[in-house]
Amino acid sequence: VQLQASGGGLVQAGGSLRLSCAASGSTNNIHTMGWYRQAPGKQRELVAHVTSAGNTVYADSVKGRFTISRDNMKNTVDLQMNSLKPEDTAVYYCAVTSNFIYWGQGTLVTVSS
Repeated sequence: VQLQASGGGLVQAGGSLRLSCAASGSTNNIHTMGWYRQAPGKQRELVAHVTSAGNTVYADSVKGRFTISRDNMKNTVDLQMNSLKPEDTAVYYCAVTSNFIYWGQGTLVTVSS
């Protein structure tokens, strides 16, 4: 499975960004699609994921601000990020799980105060 992520950038606090990720290759057995992030000096953490059945999980820190969505036909997963805060600054990674977990290349999100 190959993942291509896009949509990162620089935004002011309170602003919005949308991340997109497209999976290609052996996508038949993909179960969960999601986003993780890693801030400087911190461990990578789950932001949100969505199962093939549409069940979602969000980190407490993003609940009510971020929305994950998935298109099973297109094998894409998007993350709409609203009311961004400086502490959301991180490299965001798309990830999908089938028999293994596959990672995208990471896209930088910078939120200025």
